[in-house]
Amino acid sequence: MVSSRIGVVAFQGDVSEHVTAMERALGGEGSVVEVRRAGIVPDCDGIVLPGGESTTIAGHLARTGVGDEIRAAATSGVPLMATCAGLIIISKEVVEETRFLPLGLLDVRVTRNAFGSQKDSFEADLDVEGFSSPYRAVFIRAPAIVGWNSNVEVLAKIEDMAVAAKQDNLMGLAFHPEPTEDLRFHEICLDMI
Repeated sequence: MVSSRIGVVAFQGDVSEHVTAMERALGGEGSVVEVRRAGIVPDCDGIVLPGGESTTIAGHLARTGVGDEIRAAATSGVPLMATCAGLIIISKEVVEETRFLPLGLLDVRVTRNAFGSQKDSFEADLDVEGFSSPYRAVFIRAPAIVGWNSNVEVLAKIEDMAVAAKQDNLMGLAFHPEPTEDLRFHEICLDMI
């Protein structure tokens, strides 16, 4: 693997956990930088947009200009992994009314808090397309993908809702991969570089 620079958007959420997971996935063959201002994303080979509160994160993205940089990078082919609230932010459409306009990158329709509130958080074993064994996913006040176009590859579902999807260089996950020891989704992001 060529040495890569991965940017983890660091306005809110499990930033340090994503940094640690990505550093482990890189295995010393690159670096991870936290993105808190404009000017960093254009120099990144991959981007991680963590979970948190979607309205808060979207506000920071708009105010700092980092959202425009992410849109430009993703449109030019830079791999982007968005988890939980990040999935909501990169989607084309959100079912519920939001106080922000999604970045409109991943051709999916999402619903917020699809499985309930914080107290309804859970873990589940997912059968993931391309994985030889189940993936133990952590869902915390998670969204879900309730509609997608044919250009989107659904990687995992719960009932009739998609919880992991990929479209070209974009990957959206309804769950949190960063608190687990399983690096397979972080490795998919790196493999897209």
